Amino acid sequence: MTSSLPPASAPCWQSLATGGMQRLQTPLLAAQLLAKRVERSNAPIATKAAEIRSFFVKYERLLADEIAQLGRL
Repeated sequence: MTSSLPPASAPCWQSLATGGMQRLQTPLLAAQLLAKRVERSNAPIATKAAEIRSFFVKYERLLADEIAQLGRL
């Protein structure tokens, strides 16, 4: 199965790590909780971006609507 996710180097992950998670429209509680945790974290942006991408990789099957939004963030 081929992944529909952008590569780790794509700017969307940095965007999500610097406030973009709050603009992501999702009904999934896990994604909402991740957004809050990333927002409050003092971790470097690269670490936040990697955590967000790992979440998307793990739950890719459930995140089709959210993945479609990545190009707009």
